[in-house]
Amino acid sequence: MAGRQPHQPEPGYVVLESDDSRVPVKAWVRGVALEDAAREQLLNVARLPIVYKWVAAMPDVHWGMGATVGSVIPTQEAIIPAAVGVDIGCGMMAVQTSLHQSDMPAKLSGIRRAIERAVPYGRTHHGGAKDEGSFRPPSAVGEKAWRKLRRGYERVVASHPRLDRGKTLEHLGTLGTGNHFIEICLDKAGAVWVMLHSGSRGVGNRIGAHFISLAQKDMGRHIGDLPDPALAYFEEGSEHFDDYVFAAQWAQSFAQKNRELMMAAVLEALRTNPKLPRFKAPLESVNCHHNYVARETHYGREILVTRKGAVRARAGELGIIPGSMGARSFIVRGLGSPDSFESCSHGAGRTMSRRKAKRRFTVEDHKKATEGIECRKDDSVLDETPGAYKPIDKVMRAQQDLVEVVHELRQIVCVKG
Repeated sequence: MAGRQPHQPEPGYVVLESDDSRVPVKAWVRGVALEDAAREQLLNVARLPIVYKWVAAMPDVHWGMGATVGSVIPTQEAIIPAAVGVDIGCGMMAVQTSLHQSDMPAKLSGIRRAIERAVPYGRTHHGGAKDEGSFRPPSAVGEKAWRKLRRGYERVVASHPRLDRGKTLEHLGTLGTGNHFIEICLDKAGAVWVMLHSGSRGVGNRIGAHFISLAQKDMGRHIGDLPDPALAYFEEGSEHFDDYVFAAQWAQSFAQKNRELMMAAVLEALRTNPKLPRFKAPLESVNCHHNYVARETHYGREILVTRKGAVRARAGELGIIPGSMGARSFIVRGLGSPDSFESCSHGAGRTMSRRKAKRRFTVEDHKKATEGIECRKDDSVLDETPGAYKPIDKVMRAQQDLVEVVHELRQIVCVKG
């Protein structure tokens, strides 16, 4: 008698298709909302002739500029600049310290102010010379880091001189705006973590916007064949393909270094705080992109994988999935799912636009949602209030076949960009 076959769990994804799809979309959206606009964006990508096997959509998926946030797009011998986006290399970093909850002062406002002094955040004076979100002049550690990045930058601007404008090293070690943040968190054992979210700042934005425009121009009359002009792509061997791949990889390196410099500054701010004891860090550290492109091998073939709002989750690989300002966040270990091209979500995912959130929620709503968290509680952060995001618990349940939780964190201090 034949041996009994092991039980095969039900796939965590649902399949989305349209009559003219070239490939399906595998979407991990069981139990979470999928807006019609995001569904249509995903199906538009699935119509492209360059997509390999299928598109994967993570449970935090939502409409985005150019391509869907929370999507994993595998392509053959081609790349879509708008799918990578303009915040190239945006991602997360988290460090566990030897501090314990009992070491933290009762009032946390002093710690928040110390972080705000250590790391420039936000944007003022239209990003000009007096912008408080930049270093003025550049920091010494930023200049040291820039020496290693400068050669790659010079190669990028030699071919594309229009990119040589605006701030570069002045942004190294700075937070930015929007949904970028720095947090002090506690895990279930009471250990203190520092977690932050940022990317390649102004230079990454310039690179992204420039090559998106070039891709649209390069496609010429063929752009009319695309389901969305934003999905214009470079084919391997075309004039700008290699330039874009190099520039995107450089911006990703800039973003990673930016997070490392910020983390060092925050840890130093904690070390010099007279109300905290001496401590060690990092006991554990994770630094991962969630807006980027990489060459990877899947199903025996080398391809380009673009993760726009998704984290690589190879078997055993650590990643970070943050919740909103008032929700839990997670350090996770990848399960290496081949169906998701070894990916997981990058956060909770928005349920509404920033403008809608500012219209819908009041400062009182925000205060209630962030009770017990030391953070700004005014109308400048209403677009980031917890109610503007999907429930993180539902997002995590929808991807149990993609990751396992290693640490569960809750915020006690949050600095928003």
